[in-house]
Amino acid sequence: MEKFDKNYIIGFVLLFLMYGTYMYFNPGTPATPETTQQKSTAKASPSTAKSAAVLTQDTLKLKSQFGDFASAAVGTEQEVTVENEDAIIVFSSKGGAIKKITLKNYQTFGDYTKKTGKPMVILDEENSEMKLEVQTPKGKIDLKGLYYQTSAVSGKVNGEGKYEVKYSVSLGDGRSVDQVYTVGGKGFSIDYDLKFNNTHGLISDQPVSFYWKDKLKVLENDLAENQKAAQVNYLDSEDNFEDVGFGSVDNEEEKAERPVKWFAYKQKYFVGGFVSKNAPFQNASFTLTTPVGDSTTVKIAEAKVELPYKNIIEGKGNFRFYAGPNDYEEVLKVADGFHKNVYLGYDIVKPINRFVFVPLFEWVESFITNYGLLIILVVLIIKTALTPLIYKSYVSSAKMRLLAPEINEIKERVGDDQVKVQQETMKLYQQVGVSPLSGCVPLLLQMPILMSVFFLFPNMIMFRQKTFLWANDLSTYDAPISWATHLPVIGNHISLFVVLMTLSSLAFTYYNNQITPAQPGPIDMKKISYIFPLVFFFVLNSFPAALSFYYLVSNLVTIGQQLIVRKFIDEDKIRAVLENNKKTYHTKPQKRNKFGEYLQKQLQASEEMKKQSEDLKKKSKKK
Repeated sequence: MEKFDKNYIIGFVLLFLMYGTYMYFNPGTPATPETTQQKSTAKASPSTAKSAAVLTQDTLKLKSQFGDFASAAVGTEQEVTVENEDAIIVFSSKGGAIKKITLKNYQTFGDYTKKTGKPMVILDEENSEMKLEVQTPKGKIDLKGLYYQTSAVSGKVNGEGKYEVKYSVSLGDGRSVDQVYTVGGKGFSIDYDLKFNNTHGLISDQPVSFYWKDKLKVLENDLAENQKAAQVNYLDSEDNFEDVGFGSVDNEEEKAERPVKWFAYKQKYFVGGFVSKNAPFQNASFTLTTPVGDSTTVKIAEAKVELPYKNIIEGKGNFRFYAGPNDYEEVLKVADGFHKNVYLGYDIVKPINRFVFVPLFEWVESFITNYGLLIILVVLIIKTALTPLIYKSYVSSAKMRLLAPEINEIKERVGDDQVKVQQETMKLYQQVGVSPLSGCVPLLLQMPILMSVFFLFPNMIMFRQKTFLWANDLSTYDAPISWATHLPVIGNHISLFVVLMTLSSLAFTYYNNQITPAQPGPIDMKKISYIFPLVFFFVLNSFPAALSFYYLVSNLVTIGQQLIVRKFIDEDKIRAVLENNKKTYHTKPQKRNKFGEYLQKQLQASEEMKKQSEDLKKKSKKK
């Protein structure tokens, strides 16, 4: 019998023990899924079991709250950045929304003065909030609170190119909610398309509620003036332009009476808006609030409108966002009537600004880069065009000055009877062929020009952050003299351009009074005329330096024009003509002067009333 080597025996025993130990801890028979699940459950720690329970509860809660949209209620935010020639737009998968818009070629006034070089952020998620609410079997759901999927990546677009960013929430069986943004190669408009695909039963056949709240940032100098300029504008379905909060710092609230084509949050030189390309918004309401004690926010603007459901399911949910400069040429391309966000003044001066000044300034800007010289050239062009009116006004003034001795004789002859003085004066005017309005009409025709620029300059982004002489920014007041305390009427500064403009106005008034004869009446109009330049000093002290400089140059050019025109006028010839008209007055046919006839009738009526009053007094004395 063969003997076993003890080493074999020891090795066998060790192998047996090792195999037995392995089988004990790792059973050879495969466990069924059910057995594995039971053992795992039996051996799971209390914390793991608790997490699983919480996850199940959260899932049920999301399902209960969002229904078929529950899978999109949670997710990870991803950003897509699109850059064109003028802006950088950041989109987010959370809400399929615009997260941030940066204007590459603009700065806030604060960054401009500090020379940080930082481009302006006109919209961001910290200050802007949007909601897109729909009615579902589970109640209202904010589509901007969901997480969307996209295949878009960050990139750049230039020229005439287009860049599309599409966000989608899949609801299964070919059902989805799509949001598509299209960015052009230049400009500040973002086309936005909203589409519900086969969502019947998931989204109720009701209007979609769109809400946009924006804390308007401080972008310019002088918070108080910017609060007055901040407003909500909208255009209704009958093309009526409406503004909420124009020139006010009070809280405003307004509900549109008709459907709305577009609405906009307008600041002094920038505007953000939302446009419907097809059916107008329904049930639009707007709120504008001025924050108290918050120096970082101009106003808080809120809008709530309803988007037509039928358009959205038919693929006609086409809209447009705009966030950029309130520049006339830019906003003109956004939508019909969107250019009305650039305030050009009252209806009487609006056409002058739109068809004369805006094109003229843009044309001159195309070849002059110094904006002070640009203003000087524009003034020279305008004043040259008005030279015939100035010449006619000066000739009329010369005629009145030559007639002044005869008018004084009439006063001495008639006495204190003002009606009689007026009658005799009118008779003299008729004899010499002079109209009392001949000097006023040329001046009145120039008034719309003066009014036009008064409204235009505070709304022209062209002069924003442009320097000239000591003015660091022509779109706001220059303040070489300033102090900490805010004083009534004048504020906390003195504009040097306004001081020079006031001095030039006083000089022009003085010169004009020297060549203008005194007018009859209880009020000395020559003295009164000196008050207006002083009033304008306080009015214009906080207006843009560009406007004050324009008026300064205009006054100086006008004085120069009158000095030149005076050299071309021979007063002796004018006197001879007046004398000849007076001699031949009764021998030549008289032209009917409707204004003269009207004035004569008024004087006669006044004289009749005076006589009746005197008769009544005599009768009362006799009684």
